[in-house]
Amino acid sequence: MLILGIETSCDETAAAVVADGVKILSSAVSSQVELHNPYGGVVPELASRKHLEAIVPLTDEAIRKAGIKKKDMDAIAVTQGPGLIGALLIGFSFAKAYSYALGIPYIGVDHLKGHINSVFLEPDPPGFPFVALLVSGGHTSIYYVRSHIETELMGQTRDDAAGEAFDKVAKMLGLGYPGGGIIDRIAPQGNPDKIAFPRTYLDKDGFDFSFSGIKTAVNRYIQTHAKTYHQEIPDIVAGFQEAVADVLSYKSVHAAKEKGCEHIAVVGGVAANRRLREKITQAAQAQGLAVHIPAFHLCGDNAAMIAAVGYHYLKNGIVSDMDTDVYSRAQL
Repeated sequence: MLILGIETSCDETAAAVVADGVKILSSAVSSQVELHNPYGGVVPELASRKHLEAIVPLTDEAIRKAGIKKKDMDAIAVTQGPGLIGALLIGFSFAKAYSYALGIPYIGVDHLKGHINSVFLEPDPPGFPFVALLVSGGHTSIYYVRSHIETELMGQTRDDAAGEAFDKVAKMLGLGYPGGGIIDRIAPQGNPDKIAFPRTYLDKDGFDFSFSGIKTAVNRYIQTHAKTYHQEIPDIVAGFQEAVADVLSYKSVHAAKEKGCEHIAVVGGVAANRRLREKITQAAQAQGLAVHIPAFHLCGDNAAMIAAVGYHYLKNGIVSDMDTDVYSRAQL
């Protein structure tokens, strides 16, 4: 079964063809990082316009690279939300028109379920049920995952998402945008123990997060060391990264133990952070738990993960009507 995936939730236009929910035949992504870099964040109107320019040639590229014809596709899966409404509407409207023209169903897919299912595009996926840490620029949540389409929210951030905190700390230090990748590159040059930033666990028995406090702590350090902090940037970002990774790792392992799961998946853009991958793997293995983290190219927004979910929706007889609309906030 061949599914065309379309993803336009934020600042990446993506198209992919996936067979049977597990085999990526093609995946094409057009990033807008350079476009938004001067503004220190995503400008929604610019993002929408760029999606409009890129979506047709990118979809044609994905189909061509997959070595198939349009008539070979069984359905189209497209991100329905959450995300920027204008950006979502570009992909969603395109998918509706494409499916109507080809006479095949289209399926609105939750972007977060896409991230959770990204681990099934790897050779060694987790068995059900498992706990998933979804950590990105817009979302930081822990889910109990019963099936490809059934999830239970266990906890989420009460303020900033982890990726958002990375971006803001990088901006405070004048490092540029997006902050996650920059901090990941600089942090190994610093000493993570030199500056002790707070670990905000909230309730250690609960699964909610808060990252506004550590962001404020970094800002205060910069203010109180205004003359010297430039020489300490590697230590600052290393300490910040360590504090975030400690909390994410602890909560994920605790959630798996609470639910009696043997598997933890770490997904989303921040799952590409090398220190987080190390910390959570070490913490999980110490408890006899297996960790599943997608390859770097599957951590960020991509259309293959959307197509993977679409396959399971279609398999269960779930398709979307033409009057279905997009949504901006998480519904999982």
